[in-house]
Amino acid sequence: MDKDNQSTKYEYLAENPNVKVMPIMLSLIIGAFFAILNETLLNIALSTLMDEFGISVTTVQWMATGFLLVMGVVTPASAVLLQWFSTRQLFLGTMVIFSIGTTICAAAPTFPVLLAGRLIQAIGTGLLIPIIFNVFLLIFPPARRGKVMGFVGLVIMFAPAIGPTLSGVIVDHLGWRFLFITVIPFALFSIAFAYRYLINVSEVTKPKIDVLSLIFSTVGFGGIVFGFSSVGEGETGFLNPVVYIPIVLGVVALIFFSIRQFKLEDPLLNLRVFRFPMYSHAIILFLIIIMAMFSSEIILPMFMQGPLGVTPATAGLILLPGAILNGLMSPVMGHLFDKFGPRLLLIPASAVLCGTMFMMSRLDMNTPIWMIIVGYILLMLSVSAMMMPAETNGLNQLPKHLYPHGTAVMTTLQPVAGAIGVSVFISIMSARQNSYLTHAADPGNPITISESMVAGVELVYFIGFVLAAVAFIMALFVYRAQPTELEDLPSDNK
Repeated sequence: MDKDNQSTKYEYLAENPNVKVMPIMLSLIIGAFFAILNETLLNIALSTLMDEFGISVTTVQWMATGFLLVMGVVTPASAVLLQWFSTRQLFLGTMVIFSIGTTICAAAPTFPVLLAGRLIQAIGTGLLIPIIFNVFLLIFPPARRGKVMGFVGLVIMFAPAIGPTLSGVIVDHLGWRFLFITVIPFALFSIAFAYRYLINVSEVTKPKIDVLSLIFSTVGFGGIVFGFSSVGEGETGFLNPVVYIPIVLGVVALIFFSIRQFKLEDPLLNLRVFRFPMYSHAIILFLIIIMAMFSSEIILPMFMQGPLGVTPATAGLILLPGAILNGLMSPVMGHLFDKFGPRLLLIPASAVLCGTMFMMSRLDMNTPIWMIIVGYILLMLSVSAMMMPAETNGLNQLPKHLYPHGTAVMTTLQPVAGAIGVSVFISIMSARQNSYLTHAADPGNPITISESMVAGVELVYFIGFVLAAVAFIMALFVYRAQPTELEDLPSDNK
């Protein structure tokens, strides 16, 4: 039987003794690990690239901004692509695209060629996560999804965590090109492994693709990501036309996009997923958690290298235990979710998040390093107990035909929330710093400058505390979601 058309009479492949589920999981996880690792692998090498190609900070930043921008554009289309191509075709095609982009980056003679390869990589990365989520939802019954999604969480969290550390070692000893050369054999191995073991688990229905929705989606998500990612490029912040014009166009395009989706029989992104309460609940929690993470992953290193005066390498090592524990604990939290449901995890974890964010809002120039290490560990452990359980619980409530759309919405929001989180928190911190310096007696004094950053960090974390309090209140109303059958849906959902 052709692997692309293989089907089973079992509702879930994990319950079919004739299907080897583990090779399917490994095929997907290996590819995802190196694609996601690639997101942060380049961060430490940006200064090296500036020297190598003679470019400015604003130009080299497109290696990160462009990556987020392409992900934000291609991910919404994943819901339709998952229905147009088999699992096997789409995964293999995605990994081939990613490998081509990686090879171009490794051999790039100029920065424009390097950037082009990076953007091709982003196409593959943007499609991989929706594929994995959708396949695992189809393979495993709801009672077993928590632990499996926990392993996905391990990949999503652990790969970016070790990226900067690996990047530093590789750049120092081998050179920046080996950041890509090292990834190529693993990507090729993932392709070969998937070619041998991966079978199709989804139904190919080939719905009509609405071109106008695709245009609205591209302008909407692309404009918002581009606008927020450009906030730091000028001195005027959000008042810069390069910032607010793309954001306004993006918001308007998304409004038209949303209206159109409810009118189409085959929407590009079925926004009816938000009619399911636990899914909407999960999305809000997801956004809050992303904001809480970014307030630490972006602001905390700046605080440590500023008022505390530690080196970049030391700052990375201080954050590493929390990041690694976050990844390693994700499968454990998934197992606890399967056994006890979401409430037992979300309520105490959100309470810990509240306490941690409040503690971080009291940071000052005399804060000991051990307190930051402990605080970051508590933060990342609470995130691991909230993110994947909340997402899994929300996806569990969706009927099967909405799985591609539910996973696409969640994955699309990640780069959008990331771009917004970075720009908003940095803008808040900068505004508080400037206000502090304006009223200071000696604004040029180094101690006063450090105190101004402390004031900005305190404000950011206080806002993070407010967001965490909202998450705690929401956690009180969570319940274990059950799959919704077609006959239980409103008529326009069928």
